[in-house]
Amino acid sequence: MRKASIDLGTNTALLLVADVEGGAVREVLHDQSTMVRLGQEVDRTRRLHPDAIARAMACLRGYAAKAATFGVKPSDVVCVATATARDAENGGEFFAGVTRETGLAFRTISGDEEAKGMFLGGLLPGMDPERSAVIDIGGGSTEFRSIDRGLSLQMGSVRFTERFLRSNPVTDAEFWAARDAIDRELERARDWREAIPRDTALVGVAGTVVTLAQWHLGLAHYDAAKLDEVRLTRGDVHRMVEELKWRSVEERKGLVGIEPGRADVLLGGALILWRSLETLGFSELRVSTRGLRFGVILA
Repeated sequence: MRKASIDLGTNTALLLVADVEGGAVREVLHDQSTMVRLGQEVDRTRRLHPDAIARAMACLRGYAAKAATFGVKPSDVVCVATATARDAENGGEFFAGVTRETGLAFRTISGDEEAKGMFLGGLLPGMDPERSAVIDIGGGSTEFRSIDRGLSLQMGSVRFTERFLRSNPVTDAEFWAARDAIDRELERARDWREAIPRDTALVGVAGTVVTLAQWHLGLAHYDAAKLDEVRLTRGDVHRMVEELKWRSVEERKGLVGIEPGRADVLLGGALILWRSLETLGFSELRVSTRGLRFGVILA
């Protein structure tokens, strides 16, 4: 059966079109990511910014048309929205407008649903669900999930960049304030970590992890076949955090593997990843280019 899904997050909108058979993705026909920064200033104002609405609407019109070229009607696309939609007071108004203009019908999912979906979709073929856990660092929230438990924390690359990392390059005071806030938030994840086996393999999904892996490999262009299963150690991530810290946004944009549209928030995401590995006792993680968009298409 041919299916399509859209995952509209705080920073990116992702479209997946795939043939699904026997509860698994048999063939990926189209997999597209667009930076829309829907979460622009939502952490401060609790409202979607007009510029963000315009960017997202233009993207979603294109996604509806693209899905139709594969024979999937807009009304049949599985569309989910995450942290920003949960936070924004005018989210309902925005999504009503999306349906009127594009035919796409969005459902805002809870943090728990998001964690379950990204676990289901994030594991690569051959990964043992019983011995794996997934971390998804989004723009507005970070999800942790094992096979039977998970949690969502209100920290993300866009949210914490806007809240703490405002200078260019960041100051030491900003960096340490962000690190302290992340460490405090991660205290809520200790019970989750203690409830799963110590030898659980951590799998990282979503834009921060994939971008760091692409930079680590020196890949000028996204290539899922090369990125899937890449291992990033805690030391690798720490070194990348330190380099991002002293570089300006303009300098980050010049680094091979870093998308210009993610350069301003990548330090925030990398810092969350490093502190998660450190605080929760994971020595490394394996990269997966899959995630929530795969999970909701299978569910």
